[in-house]
Amino acid sequence: MSEKTTAKKTAKKAPAAAPEAAASVTAPVGPEAASPASPVRLDVRKTYKLYIGGAFPRSESGRSYQVTAPDGTFLANAALASRKDARDAVGKARGAFSGWSGATAYLRGQILYRIAEMLEGRRAQFAAEVRSVEGLSEAKAAAEVDAAIDRWVWYAGWTDKIGQIRSAANPVAGPFWNVSSPEPTGVVALFAPERPALLGLVSVLAPAIAAGNTAVLVAPDSAALPAVTLAEVLATSDLPGGVVNILTGSPAELGKPLAEHMDVDALDLAGIADAGFATSLEQMAAENLKRVLRPSSAPADWTQAPGTARLTAFLETKTVWHPVGA
Repeated sequence: MSEKTTAKKTAKKAPAAAPEAAASVTAPVGPEAASPASPVRLDVRKTYKLYIGGAFPRSESGRSYQVTAPDGTFLANAALASRKDARDAVGKARGAFSGWSGATAYLRGQILYRIAEMLEGRRAQFAAEVRSVEGLSEAKAAAEVDAAIDRWVWYAGWTDKIGQIRSAANPVAGPFWNVSSPEPTGVVALFAPERPALLGLVSVLAPAIAAGNTAVLVAPDSAALPAVTLAEVLATSDLPGGVVNILTGSPAELGKPLAEHMDVDALDLAGIADAGFATSLEQMAAENLKRVLRPSSAPADWTQAPGTARLTAFLETKTVWHPVGA
């Protein structure tokens, strides 16, 4: 028998390769072998926190609440501020007051304009949040965000001008120079209106800090999303920590500790809809002669031109007498 014939018989007798063996040749090895073909990614859900002293703490109480859309859809979890959080915020605002009020009006204007630039850069995010919390159409939500940014620029431009229209050389009977000039009141506790969520918040916050005050802002529980996103803008701008402090939660719970706090110099009750509660806050504020800005009984139209009323609401007037010729 030839060698060729023997080779053919041997080839016929050789068993076929097992399917498992063939599979083992092509199967991946290493970490890739354990990976699913199409992995499912979990979204990073955001918890909206407080903004105190330039930081983003959770409430010291550990409490939180659910922010929902007008139709009841869950949107996010937000920190529920407590009395202790309010006291911490006032302390930070007081600590920042001397530096902020002592800065030049021009510098304050530049910092506020920088905030407007950053608001413009996050316009799409603000529009999405306003749309979700207010149930607006895409066009109406975008229009509210545009109005809020324009409102912020408006107040940024007033920082170095309000002193000119509020100062005066007073005529007096006697050999004296008599000059009056405005100064910021101090720490202002602001209660933002529930609607419009962003425009209303900007309309009460921007004039207070433009005038040189520091602020503790209580955002309504339903408006936490745009309020805390605004805080993120403030934290990454040139605004010193403590100038603005934002608390999310119930105005009914936070109103009393802020109205009674002896280191708060003024209250803005724009977001207090209950007339009886507003009156009780005014009575508490009288203990240390706080300035109180109380809204009129007619519903406020935040889309109208703001004027200078909110700029001057939290300004004190300092008058100096100086002998002529001295």
